[in-house]
Amino acid sequence: MAARTKLIADSGSTKTEWALLGDHEPGIFNTQGVSPYFQTAEQIRQIMEVELIPQMPAGTVIDEVYFYGTGLAQQKNTQLVTACLKAVWPSAVVDVNHDLMGAARALCGRTPGIASILGTGSNSCFFDGTTIVKNNPGLGYILGDEGSGAYLGRKVLQYYLYNTFDEELMARFDLKYQTNKDEILENVYRKPLANRYLSTYSTFLSENRGHFLIENILEDGLNDFFFNHLYKYRESWTTALHFTGGIAWHFRDILKELCELYELPIGKILRTPMEGLIEYHR
Repeated sequence: MAARTKLIADSGSTKTEWALLGDHEPGIFNTQGVSPYFQTAEQIRQIMEVELIPQMPAGTVIDEVYFYGTGLAQQKNTQLVTACLKAVWPSAVVDVNHDLMGAARALCGRTPGIASILGTGSNSCFFDGTTIVKNNPGLGYILGDEGSGAYLGRKVLQYYLYNTFDEELMARFDLKYQTNKDEILENVYRKPLANRYLSTYSTFLSENRGHFLIENILEDGLNDFFFNHLYKYRESWTTALHFTGGIAWHFRDILKELCELYELPIGKILRTPMEGLIEYHR
């Protein structure tokens, strides 16, 4: 009997990664992100019909769709994305969930654990192997998102604008970004998607590892995530701590050091959830 063909999506606001599972090796495809906050039903359907389906083998019949994405903690957004998926694949079983559940399933599988996302934003939960039991409230990039790309990028800008960087780092920053105070403040306070703008400056950290000021920003920023979030789960001392996202992946050495320092059990660190989601849905 042929295996049922499954389509898995891990979607952010800028990019969606899709995996096609069946009797073959997983096919991986990329499209622009699906964001129910900013896109209409027609725009979301077009992403699948115009960008995704032409990449897939001709005549592919989808039996099951598992979609994990941003903004899907709200029921109206979940209903919108579900309706779009059903419109494109009317005979498929469709399951739509938020990105934190995707991270939990990818990292923990079917066993209990703490799952954390460290990307442009940050989030965490205690997953009991089936459901998310605890989730610290997210406060967004202005009040929260500790340890995220936006949080770390903000620290980079503070060090630059306050002249905390030494001459060497100031010169490297100027050479790389060629910006100024007025332009930075315009992007942060007046233009949309300031969190993404802030996050772009986190790459300055990965490019200048080893400098004591860079290491200070990284250690303090990630320690803030531990203190404000992971410490709040009493399960952190008895179940593995797992991480996914670009920040988690690039600075995994610091995450491991912090877990060792605080005697917390370290688990998986994945660049994206897709590898774990493929395993989960096989």
